[in-house]
Amino acid sequence: MSNTDVAPSEVTCGPSRFTGVLHAREVPLGGPRAIAVRRTLPQRDRTLIGAWCFADHYGPHDVRSGPGMDVPPHPHTGLQTVSWLFAGEIEHRDSGGVHAMVRPGELNLMTAGAGICHSEVSTKAASVLHGVQLWVALPAAARDTDRDFAHYAPTPRVIGSSTLRVFLGELGDSRSPVHTFTPLLGAQIDLAPGAELTLDVDATFEHGVLLDRGAVEVAGTPLAVADLAYQRPGCHELHLANTGTGPARVILLGGLPFGEELVMWWNFVGRSHDDIAAYRELWQDHDARFGAVSGYTGTLSRLPAPPLPNGRLKPRPNPAG
Repeated sequence: MSNTDVAPSEVTCGPSRFTGVLHAREVPLGGPRAIAVRRTLPQRDRTLIGAWCFADHYGPHDVRSGPGMDVPPHPHTGLQTVSWLFAGEIEHRDSGGVHAMVRPGELNLMTAGAGICHSEVSTKAASVLHGVQLWVALPAAARDTDRDFAHYAPTPRVIGSSTLRVFLGELGDSRSPVHTFTPLLGAQIDLAPGAELTLDVDATFEHGVLLDRGAVEVAGTPLAVADLAYQRPGCHELHLANTGTGPARVILLGGLPFGEELVMWWNFVGRSHDDIAAYRELWQDHDARFGAVSGYTGTLSRLPAPPLPNGRLKPRPNPAG
């Protein structure tokens, strides 16, 4: 998914002492008739959870009467995109030659590496579009790796009155075969009304719990839809409780604290202002670094990069929690 902000802010990602709940802000995706997404990462208080550096939650949107998702070809560097749907279908095309469908309960992971471009268009195969789009930052040793794409449909695992789908990393007896460049965890957890679940988690990881629907408490702290609760390393357990009368669903993210400082701007992840400025110029010049998408039929052939802000992109101080 693209960051379609017309004036995106630079974000320097690094450690933070913030340990509370992050609240999402609403961002339009794809123009004046765009669907709205709720963006939880990055924020000034916390920019990373492990290598997870970007989290958008969207829907449910009725795509029969609305525009749905139509994001023209746009670039990425230095990251992996993680697409995960609860409902709907999205057509993915990228400059690595991949043409694939994103469907509920099935992971599509695209590795940008040194550079890729892709398009995302919701289809009419389902009436509702609802899901999350996540980015994972690549460590310096892998940020210029080759383009790649992986698909995986995890088998649901029932634990009491909850259901677990691990799409990245491992949790309990569930393990995803999909390769990541740093230790990560990504999972969907569905909780029946009144269900409580205590998970044994890797104590070296930091974790985030993103609420999709329902009423959930994380270690006694209530969440609203699209809230992201943070749990610091050192905890061996994660406790979830569905306090509502209906079903609830969360996305669990985790990873080793990411020890590198990043600069994120628009759809690029780099290490400096010069990195970002160079990526932008190459994209505007149609450089082969990003390749081209075949088969996209939207009205706009590619997203132009926004202008860089005045002055140099420079690190911001790490905020205190």
